[in-house]
Amino acid sequence: MTYDVVTMGETMIRLTPPDHQRLEQTTSFEAHIGGSESNTSVGLVRLGMRVAWLSRLTDNPLGRLIAGTVARYGVDTSQIVWTRNDRVGTYFYEPEIAPRPAQVVYDRAGSAFAHMQPDDVPEALFAADNARHLHITGITIAAGVDAAAHRALELARAAGWRFSFDVNHRARLMDAVTARAKYDLFAGAADVLFIAQGDAKLIYEIDDDPEEVLDRMAELYPRALIVLTRGASGAMARTPDGAITIQNAFPSAGVDRLGRGDAFSAGFLYGYLNGLETGMCLRWGAAMGALKFTIPGDLPIVDVAHVRALVEGAAGGSFR
Repeated sequence: MTYDVVTMGETMIRLTPPDHQRLEQTTSFEAHIGGSESNTSVGLVRLGMRVAWLSRLTDNPLGRLIAGTVARYGVDTSQIVWTRNDRVGTYFYEPEIAPRPAQVVYDRAGSAFAHMQPDDVPEALFAADNARHLHITGITIAAGVDAAAHRALELARAAGWRFSFDVNHRARLMDAVTARAKYDLFAGAADVLFIAQGDAKLIYEIDDDPEEVLDRMAELYPRALIVLTRGASGAMARTPDGAITIQNAFPSAGVDRLGRGDAFSAGFLYGYLNGLETGMCLRWGAAMGALKFTIPGDLPIVDVAHVRALVEGAAGGSFR
């Protein structure tokens, strides 16, 4: 196979004031790139997997900055759809510092990715022997390209690939009622379904004990291995046969929380695609998330030796 995983999503330019300045006071910005699927792609490559990232970018210096950065870390960017129209999305991020919360200001309307059409999805990429897994998040759906994402899912399923969907809801992009209706098709098709506990409450109105959240999500999506992320409380997973696994979060000296969930997904999928049992998949995810928290920017530029050392030195989760 050419790839282990294909991802599809938007990546933007992130602008952050230095030294914990407010957005309204800064005179300069640190530039990073950030996008859920490309973050996960970089994490998977850092763990030794082969990944292609599918997106649509404007052919200008900002678009080339994004593609060049993703490619620099080993992700195949040859499937990007280039256009001379539209624009590259940006967002401004003011990190939290206690007791001040984080602040995000999006400037992404009319981006090249938001105009991606089903015909832009390259059928040749989705040959049966070209890859084995497709990964998409709810951010891609909320960006307004659900028709193109559905086409990618159809092609992946026809090729016999597995599919993971990370709800990863963004309330600024889509209201909860609309989101649930749009996410349902993708969640229902998922072999692995990632959801944060806060999103389970907001989107599915499930505000219970975590095990109850997993059970109720399983009623909705019985075919999926459901992974519930809980921030500092760690993560849990429920297999289709009802077995629940718990993993605590690893302590981490926080530097930049953005991309931590995408790093977790990369770690979990690394274990899943290598046939590891669910508890070990959670452990790889937790280790990736903890290490990403120590790295400025959105990308999980981790060393696999550091991840493995954390995984192998960890206390085991509990199984039921």
